[in-house]
Amino acid sequence: MSSTPDLSGKSVIVTGAGSGLGQAMTLGLTQAGAAVLALDVAGDRLQETAKRVAAAGAKGKIHPLACDVRSETSCAAAVATAKEKLGGLTGLVNCAGLGMAYLRPDAFAKRPKFWEADPIRWWDMMDVNVRGPFLLTRAAMPALIANGWGRVVNVTTSFNTMIMAGNMPYGQSKAALEAASASWAGDASGTGVTVNILVPGGAADTALVPQDSPFDRTKLVKPDVMVAPIVWLMSNLSDGTTGMRFVGKNWDPAKPWQESMQISSAPIAWPDLAAAAGEGQYRRPD
Repeated sequence: MSSTPDLSGKSVIVTGAGSGLGQAMTLGLTQAGAAVLALDVAGDRLQETAKRVAAAGAKGKIHPLACDVRSETSCAAAVATAKEKLGGLTGLVNCAGLGMAYLRPDAFAKRPKFWEADPIRWWDMMDVNVRGPFLLTRAAMPALIANGWGRVVNVTTSFNTMIMAGNMPYGQSKAALEAASASWAGDASGTGVTVNILVPGGAADTALVPQDSPFDRTKLVKPDVMVAPIVWLMSNLSDGTTGMRFVGKNWDPAKPWQESMQISSAPIAWPDLAAAAGEGQYRRPD
């Protein structure tokens, strides 16, 4: 039986912490001993997360902060707040995102064609899902590099979701973040900062899938599948692991982490597909 890594002394920013996957990861990280700066655009949702953290016995480990990741100023302020309130910064989880229901409430019942998308809402989704992680990671990297040790974990989605018809721009925004993550891992090589991806492994039981959508919610992936892998990724046990994507539902907390890591991970951005197409492996330019 594996044990939960001790994250005492670790300090992590989690975006989208007010609900869904972000809330589940915040709960898991704080219970493992990490101090978390919990970010969300909705302050009321953050208060609910803080109550759940306190109820789980980790009161004092969470510091809620309303933040719009689309703002360069707000992202810089969030990093400064983490350094002040948490005593430093060792990790960042980019989980905040807008889903297809933001583009159109009935998007799951009637998949919209890309030419039917409202341009303003299309841009909002790209702004939150792609530019937001860039701005916050850009702001966090100097502090992480100064430590000589740090973690960046981005939440993307499955390959099929990225290219699904009637799923734009959500799919393309996550594809963009997937590609960025591979590049960031190369850029961070030698700094002590790792960059990895964590996905639930299917449509998740969160607000991104509205209650009135045509899904059997009992079959949706539960947010708790993110907990064991994110705790491991934010720990010293993951030293040297970078440029990988982890599937939460494939990580078995009851097994030794070495085994769970093997069965739940693969390189970011499916380089095997490129190799099979004769395009070779990607590499960082000299």
